[in-house]
Amino acid sequence: MSSLPAATGISAAGAFDSSAGLEAANPATMTPAITELTRVTIIGSIALVDLLAWASIGIFVLAFVLQWRGAIDPARHVAATAWVLFGFFWLLMTPHYYYEIQSPLQSILALVALPLCAYTAYLLVGGRESLLLLSKAVAIMGLIYLPAETIPFVRTWLIETTAAQTHYGMELLGHSPGIVEGSNGYESRFDFDSEETVTGRTTYIVMACTGLGSMAIFGGLIAAVKAPLKRKAVAFAIAIGVIWFLNLVRNVFIGLASPWGWFQQETIVHIMTTYLGAEANRVSYLVAHNYISQVGSVIALLGITYLLIKILPEILEPLEEVLFILSGNEYDLEEAVNVDKTTDGGD
Repeated sequence: MSSLPAATGISAAGAFDSSAGLEAANPATMTPAITELTRVTIIGSIALVDLLAWASIGIFVLAFVLQWRGAIDPARHVAATAWVLFGFFWLLMTPHYYYEIQSPLQSILALVALPLCAYTAYLLVGGRESLLLLSKAVAIMGLIYLPAETIPFVRTWLIETTAAQTHYGMELLGHSPGIVEGSNGYESRFDFDSEETVTGRTTYIVMACTGLGSMAIFGGLIAAVKAPLKRKAVAFAIAIGVIWFLNLVRNVFIGLASPWGWFQQETIVHIMTTYLGAEANRVSYLVAHNYISQVGSVIALLGITYLLIKILPEILEPLEEVLFILSGNEYDLEEAVNVDKTTDGGD
């Protein structure tokens, strides 16, 4: 979700909306020149980060095809190339998260992505064939997310539908600001009266507020593993349903916290403005969006993962690969969470 002064319509769109929100409070504020790299167009209207995203996902898909055809060694090397490109994509997103979103968590994750992706590539080249399953999952995640991100009518429908649902949630809590066109060009801006609210700010829905990113993660994991179709369908339905509901709660929370100044307490404002460089009237938005919601999202993702493991324990395999990348140690998650991955056959 993005935030901006309620009486203005300042554009704050990045080249690739993979963040959970953008802020446009002061048009005179200059973003460091390095962030402009994420907006450079090199082929028609295709931005550099978009090109890297599509290229890495396309190469991940190629690796999956090679594996499916039995060409394991070429698949490993092709997947390694995809991981390196994927790491550079996230590296280029770091300035955007740090300077524009002002999100410490997203900035750190984007920054460490390159060395982790490079290490994954190294392991693949070194012969760790099991990482092809994780690579397949990433390919499917990208195929779910990127078309929706880049096809205009799909993007419009997702953003405006999410905005309408969020507005309905606000109405249930006694707030009915109405929806108007936001600075991103969609009917997604909550039209709070700046003279009546505490901060004079409002928010608008961006692509990342739809929850599709989280849905794509679980969709990729579920689709990548071998398991009976019925259990995969149940796991997918539960994941999508829970993510949709929690995402709606999150959007309503941020959408009300920002204009009504739920976190404008003097101590919080002092810390945010003095040590984190925030503008005073942005504090409630930043606390609600960048701290409470993001920490809550991590906890929710862990909870959803645990729930899905009980239904589809096969997803432990790619998760074990993630833990190996992070720690260098082999883990048996099947024993740790007390599930049996061999209760029935694949689909």
